[in-house]
Amino acid sequence: MKTVNNIFFKIISRENLMFAWDQFKNGKQKKKDVLEFKWDLGENIFCLHNQLKHKSYNHGSYSSFFINDPKRRHIHKACVRDRVLHHAIFCILNPIFDKKFIYTSFSCRVGKGTHKGVKYLYFFIREKTKNFTQNSYVLKCDIKKFFASVDHNILKCILFKTIKDENVQWLLENVIDSFYSDSINIENKIGLPIGNLTSQLFANVYMNELDQYIKNVLRIKYYLRYTDDFIIVDDYEKCLYFLDKIRVFLKDELRLELHPTKIVLKKYFQGMDFLGYRVFPYYILLKTKTKKRVFKKIKYKYGCFKNSRMTAESFNQSLQSYFGILSHCNGYKLKKKILEILDK
Repeated sequence: MKTVNNIFFKIISRENLMFAWDQFKNGKQKKKDVLEFKWDLGENIFCLHNQLKHKSYNHGSYSSFFINDPKRRHIHKACVRDRVLHHAIFCILNPIFDKKFIYTSFSCRVGKGTHKGVKYLYFFIREKTKNFTQNSYVLKCDIKKFFASVDHNILKCILFKTIKDENVQWLLENVIDSFYSDSINIENKIGLPIGNLTSQLFANVYMNELDQYIKNVLRIKYYLRYTDDFIIVDDYEKCLYFLDKIRVFLKDELRLELHPTKIVLKKYFQGMDFLGYRVFPYYILLKTKTKKRVFKKIKYKYGCFKNSRMTAESFNQSLQSYFGILSHCNGYKLKKKILEILDK
């Protein structure tokens, strides 16, 4: 296994911290805390660099709030200084670990994403069933309370197999241990904050252990994953066998468990919900919930536009983004219905 040394000063260099700031500030420049950090940007970056260089840096506390995206999520937000550091860490470490990930891991990776994941599911079903002429099953699972359940010690063990730079290990420990779930004792911390950019990287690193087990030990050909949701396309008996093996691996190696009410095993032609879409033979549709949410948002924004609370340019940008969602499925009728609403 290839290991990495001497990258600490790459991460904490003022050049990388400034680059991280440029990445972080996109879409946030009107927020009060971001404006305050920007007001004395040079001094703030210099101070952060020195704290890291002399190891006097300590990750700050989090503010928390809930969002509906669409399901209710508990977000924990770090201060601007810490979030800039998260970007700096991500900039250097993500390319190192991304090379280790399997091709069909689609979450938070350049050139991947939800739409590609849905297309690959369609492709896998089509290939496994010989162009929809043979029978097959689709197994979908997700992890119960994934982000809240990630074990800090296991995560650090996985990271440190690759990252041998002791200074970077100190920094990663500082970030990882800055947050933990309330329900666990201090000696065995669990949990990652959903609001951290580093949490996206750590989630992929953690779940890559499952990916490698599935691909290299179980030898499952038709497998894909998006964060903690994963799908297998295979015969009925094999799916049940794989399910038992995966359940044991998750418990023994990662201290995770499958969500008992979100294990779905069905014949391929019944359609499988995945990442906001429903995949059938020969076509892909928006999920009913996704469709209702899109119509609701379009109607709301159209009302804002009609009442001069939104510019024509902003409304058109939003509309085109929704049309972009429809372009990845058989959405002609939905697009036509949207245009009819706008003509009224």
